[in-house]
Amino acid sequence: MEVINRLDNPLLNRVEIQFKVEHKNKSTPSRTELCSAIASLEPGASSETVIVKEVSTRFGQPQTTGLAFIYDSVESMKNEPKYILLRHGAIEEEAEAAPATVPRAEIK
Repeated sequence: MEVINRLDNPLLNRVEIQFKVEHKNKSTPSRTELCSAIASLEPGASSETVIVKEVSTRFGQPQTTGLAFIYDSVESMKNEPKYILLRHGAIEEEAEAAPATVPRAEIK
């Protein structure tokens, strides 16, 4: 894995990394593989605080590029959209409330 660009963002308590991965004779790396590899690039980071925002694989080439955010803590991740946090397993999906049943009126 190669870091193309690294940017510190102290306002949002995160490090933004653009990366490139070569994967010859393999498929595109999964999100969990990418999170683990990106966490190993930054000292003190864990894969639970890594959010992979975008991944783009070149057609016909074993090369993938993307953007990832490494947050300082799980609490700092609250600015991410809910669907992104669900995708990464940072939060659990809430069970939707069942619609209230309304008794049917008698037809006369």
